[in-house]
Amino acid sequence: MVNVTPSIDPAVAHERYNYLALICGVPLILIIILGNVLVCLSVLTERSLKTATNYFIVSLAVADLLLAVLVLPLYVYSEFLGGMWTLSMYICDALMTMDVMLCTASILNLCAISVDRYIAVVVPLKYNRNQFSVRQLVLITATWVLSLGVASPVIFGLNQVPNRDPHVCKLEDNQFVVYSSICSFFVPCPVMLLLYYWMFRGLKRWSSGRRRSHLHRPSRGRRSLSLRLGAALQKEKGRAREKVVYLMPAGLSPTSLTTTPTTPISPASPVTLTTDEQAEGQTPAAESDPMTTQMDSVSDAENPERATEDESGWENGVGKNHRRHTGRRHSKSNRVSGRERKAMKVLPVVVGVFLACWTPFFVVHVTKALCESCDIGPTLISVVTWLGYVNSAVNPIIYTAFNVEFRNVFHKLLCCRS
Repeated sequence: MVNVTPSIDPAVAHERYNYLALICGVPLILIIILGNVLVCLSVLTERSLKTATNYFIVSLAVADLLLAVLVLPLYVYSEFLGGMWTLSMYICDALMTMDVMLCTASILNLCAISVDRYIAVVVPLKYNRNQFSVRQLVLITATWVLSLGVASPVIFGLNQVPNRDPHVCKLEDNQFVVYSSICSFFVPCPVMLLLYYWMFRGLKRWSSGRRRSHLHRPSRGRRSLSLRLGAALQKEKGRAREKVVYLMPAGLSPTSLTTTPTTPISPASPVTLTTDEQAEGQTPAAESDPMTTQMDSVSDAENPERATEDESGWENGVGKNHRRHTGRRHSKSNRVSGRERKAMKVLPVVVGVFLACWTPFFVVHVTKALCESCDIGPTLISVVTWLGYVNSAVNPIIYTAFNVEFRNVFHKLLCCRS
């Protein structure tokens, strides 16, 4: 926010009151308060909404809520009086500080959301959407600290200039107007748009790669199943031909029950057994069950990535553990990517509406600060300022329209259902 009240002659302002500002301003304040309070209560009371992204949305809702409570009532009052400021100039400076800080906090919160979304899409395995991490706390804290830093020169006396008009509440320093506009809008917005562009490119590549894997998966699965079954049969045949030599103690032999007493046996004679002979007795525990191998092959057919494991890994169980962990990683990756795709349907709308609401405001005020010869009337300033404030009421509507979870919780809270 750069300029609250346009310059209007006090004598003319007293002759006519702007009832339209009162009629539109009061409902706007109530809508902003109700909508953003519902957003905060929804996230704080509903377990399914306590995600990392929604905490950023709460931070954005807090900025909009403070704007509706601390800034809008005084602005509507000034507009009702025809744009004339009748209160103390210290209140005006405090109003300007809060206005600049909360506007900056809104766009920096959206920028922080885009950073958080970028991390969730690009490195989903390192992103935990259900846990509020230190990274998210740092981002939210940084948005508010930077917002306060941008607005602090006003409260520290920047607006205290000689020959100041006591009937107009505005930012008196044009250089600060340009500086605050750059910090609040013209730097964060390109960063935010670039991050969303890279995210959409990443999601597009992910979707195309997933479609290709689905197209090739059936043939790869059948081929993998045939190869695994053939390898298992070859291995069993090879084991059947192998011979194992045991050193048996005197008097003990696998054929001692069938040999005649006259058969001499040396004290440590080697006894040769074949696997076929072992099959008649008890199968050793170290042998692999062919059915287990076949089931592993079927599992590999269902997931082509799992079918490339080394044979020794499957023998000692290491491959199975690796397969389980790999499956969990792929499952988490797919699950997170699906959630991010749903979130990406809502957040670009929020960003687009924000740009549509605030771009005219910053363009008009920067133009007025840099171009002294440009004729920018008070009506245009009032229109773009109202358009910026409308954005604070639009965000909860966007959440309700595009997010089923928010819509259900809103309905539950409004109907007072448990």
